[in-house]
Amino acid sequence: MAATKKTKSMEEALWESANKLRGSVEPAEYKHIVLSLIFLKFAYDKFLIRREELIANGDQQYLEMEAFYRMENVFYLPEEARWSYIMENSKQPDISIKIDTALATIEKVNEALRGALPDNYFSRIDLDTSKLSALLDEVNKIDTQKDKDNDIIGRVYEYFLAKFALQEGKGKGEFYTPKCIVNLIAEMIEPYSGKIYDPCCGSGGMFVQSMKFVESHNGSKKDVSVYGQEGTTTTYKLAKMNLAIRGISADLGAKADDTFFNDQHKDLKADFIMANPPFNQNSWRKENELVKDSRWLGYEVPPTGNANYGWILHILSKLSQNGVAGFLLANGSQTGDGTEYLIRKQLVENNLVEAIIVLPRNLFYTTDISVTLWILNKNKKARVVEHNGVTRKYRNRNEILFMDLRTMGIPYEKKYIQLSDEEIQKISNTYHTWQQNLDEYENIPEYCYSASKEDVVANDYALSPSRYIEFVNKDENVNYEEKMQELQKEFTQLIKEDREAQANLLAIFKDLGYEIKL
Repeated sequence: MAATKKTKSMEEALWESANKLRGSVEPAEYKHIVLSLIFLKFAYDKFLIRREELIANGDQQYLEMEAFYRMENVFYLPEEARWSYIMENSKQPDISIKIDTALATIEKVNEALRGALPDNYFSRIDLDTSKLSALLDEVNKIDTQKDKDNDIIGRVYEYFLAKFALQEGKGKGEFYTPKCIVNLIAEMIEPYSGKIYDPCCGSGGMFVQSMKFVESHNGSKKDVSVYGQEGTTTTYKLAKMNLAIRGISADLGAKADDTFFNDQHKDLKADFIMANPPFNQNSWRKENELVKDSRWLGYEVPPTGNANYGWILHILSKLSQNGVAGFLLANGSQTGDGTEYLIRKQLVENNLVEAIIVLPRNLFYTTDISVTLWILNKNKKARVVEHNGVTRKYRNRNEILFMDLRTMGIPYEKKYIQLSDEEIQKISNTYHTWQQNLDEYENIPEYCYSASKEDVVANDYALSPSRYIEFVNKDENVNYEEKMQELQKEFTQLIKEDREAQANLLAIFKDLGYEIKL
């Protein structure tokens, strides 16, 4: 039987091609090169689809009119900016100049991309033509429309971060949030309409998947306003690129900047916050910095050694009166002591914590740690909310829902895990049932538990799900006599088969005239 041919992931293939640039450019630069090319391919694929629509409608006279592309949130691409033109000239010695020209042309005619694309980058790094051509061929294989459900740009960026030791990004929490986690957050907090905010938006993946959630539930992107901030210039530009190409209008602030020290959305009150802050960020402020910041009002000042609770209070300060937030933190945030304990205690006393959910390991490209999804809600009182045909009749909730998802997930690209659509639906259904009718909800061992405030106080305000969820001792009900008899039969059979094989081997050597005597 022929061996099954191993198929490479898109990310692996791109990395191998980019790695051939070694000697011409440092590995840390690969992502800039690859993502710029993916952007050109992505923009052209969308341009081509719109072009074919115009032809199909008999509107050939409008093929070169910008307005007929803009009306569908598609970039109009002059001839020199089209991927087809790039590929036609991919073997030419001036291909680097042509790529730079294409990027500059697109930025010039599209205001949303102003300052987002590389400026004469390919010409400056002086790439070997044959190596660049090979990379172009690899990018050309990507069907950007086939994988509409994924944030391709974000995925590639994250994969490349994981492949080399970064001078920028490593340790700064530049983690692309996997699609399944964003979908889970969206299904739970349901950001159908209103203001969505991400204080550490990275490459914009949260917004990309959030908009897909809205559209998949028959909502409209026009009902959602997007606000974000990113601290790293490279990633800020990437986010602008990622959102612009998808027709998502967003206010990401005037520039890349630190959310704590230069909040570019000071007066914002968001209806929904979705975030993946840097994990366990140390030395995020000095002892004398941000001590009297209004974001900590009513709480202790977050400790200097770890920014986790700084992010919690920043997020809380941005919520509207009915606002809800879903964000990720390292598991240590559940039980920190000292100042963290005092802040956590106050959050519980103020009835702001709605759910604490431990996620499986190996969800991220760049870290294998298990993380926690926190859900904070400014309004846990009984009310009726309607969105796009969905009615939620919330009850008064003085409890916290704890969930443990560590046994969930399916394999993804060899060593990674992702939550399936069915699992996401199960988790969100559990959450929404708990929100609406406690009689229909049930605590399930090793999965979920609804903890009263008294339960939490009895556990000294610890928010670790393992403190509350029942875990079954699977050894308690084992019949050892039966188990030993089963093992006896299995080993008897194994020994019998081994002896038969040994006897056959001895007989063969004897027939050959080389008898083995034991």
